[in-house]
Amino acid sequence: MPTAKTSSEPRTQRPSGSSGIDRFFHITERGSTVGREVRGGIVTFFTMAYIVVLNPLILGFAQDSEGNFLGGGAGDGSNLPAIAAGTALVAGLLTILMGVVANYPMALATGLGLNAFVAFAVASQMTWADAMGLVVLEGIIILVLVLTGFRQAVFHAVPTQLKVAISVGIGLFIALIGFVDAGFVRRTAQGTVPVQLGVDGFLAGWPTFVFVAGLVLIIVLWVRKVRGAILIAIIATSILAIVVEAIAQIGPAVDGDKVNSTGWGLIVPTLPDQIIDTPDFATLGQFSLLGSFDRVGIVAAALLIFTLMLADFFDTMGTMTAIGHEADLLDEDGLPPHTDRILVVDSLAAAAGGAAGVSSNTSYIESASGVGEGARTGLASVVTGLLFLASMVFAPLVQVIPSEAAVPALVLVGFLMMQQVKEIDWDDVEIAIPAFLTIVLMPFTYSITAGIGAGFVAYVLIKVVRGKASAIHPLMWLVAGLFVLYFAIDPIKTALGV
Repeated sequence: MPTAKTSSEPRTQRPSGSSGIDRFFHITERGSTVGREVRGGIVTFFTMAYIVVLNPLILGFAQDSEGNFLGGGAGDGSNLPAIAAGTALVAGLLTILMGVVANYPMALATGLGLNAFVAFAVASQMTWADAMGLVVLEGIIILVLVLTGFRQAVFHAVPTQLKVAISVGIGLFIALIGFVDAGFVRRTAQGTVPVQLGVDGFLAGWPTFVFVAGLVLIIVLWVRKVRGAILIAIIATSILAIVVEAIAQIGPAVDGDKVNSTGWGLIVPTLPDQIIDTPDFATLGQFSLLGSFDRVGIVAAALLIFTLMLADFFDTMGTMTAIGHEADLLDEDGLPPHTDRILVVDSLAAAAGGAAGVSSNTSYIESASGVGEGARTGLASVVTGLLFLASMVFAPLVQVIPSEAAVPALVLVGFLMMQQVKEIDWDDVEIAIPAFLTIVLMPFTYSITAGIGAGFVAYVLIKVVRGKASAIHPLMWLVAGLFVLYFAIDPIKTALGV
């Protein structure tokens, strides 16, 4: 496989008429053209533009420990346009930075899985400002690890297959959230069975029909390898929902004291008053760097930061390597050019996402779609970033998208993350049992933290009882011990009379 030309390698002779853009991005050197880079950047944007719609729907309806919504107030409901605008802003700026600084065809945006963790596992324990402060701290820590060279130590501390289990577990958790938010899966009113299919064990209501139609559509588009399948499905299903509501006049599931079991769960879909508007950046700067430590304590806050760091840091390593392989940009050691620059920008993106109040930003594997169209340089990333910035004016559109039209995407993302389960050696009990606990406890406890903690503790325990304590990385000992404290915090408080 041909290797990429790095800054230390002799450069090939450029045509005398090469442009400044060509020289800056080394377009000719990497066997590409400006046209291919522009086309690749456009394709990448349309492949991942769904995040501008989906991120507000994940973050916007979760309340923090004080009952507040992100970008809104207690009882005021969600501020979806502000979250959408902030999502597009950070994705645009950091993707452009990736292109200019690292010259790599990889786009960044709010991380799926990470945003669900922030919404359902972090913000539920503290205020939104505190939760976003944790995200900023996580990004800063990763940046320090990159700059000091400790990233390799952290990368090797957690067994690879346990990292895979974390990703699979988050995928199942996201899928469950999708089914529950759509009303496809519901809590039972009585009995020992905790959940059931639809209403009283049956699918009922037009909103559920819209969800099923959206799920069918997104599956069909995906298996047909239609570019932009997720975004197309969300838009098409939202139009269907608007038509259904206009004809059937279904209304919300909860309207004051009235409960309609077959009503729309979060948003009643209606035609928007306006399509474009001046971006609302209400979420920007809404973070408290150290507030979480006062809210949940040092141990719990540290574990939450570590959990965020695990998902964010390792995903990036895998994503940049996969994209480099697709673009033939890896060197003999399997690393892309300017690896440190790529990781620095990605670390800054994590912190920037928290500072903007839209959750940690990370590298997107969807960038491979642009590479498939010929993108080989950072110019493609610049094009993608500019399109993200342009999309900010369309933020009001997210207010008309019901959850039933959006959450089929969560189910698909859950499937994609679940596919990694085959990388786990299920015949090796030393990793299989911790991986199993990690995967199943996330959806069963509705807590990503609980799943990760159980997996880490089980891994260390099994190694010890099998006489392999010396094989455990010191960082794993530390984290497992912290998780033991985390799980036992209430009994400890009771014993101490706190």
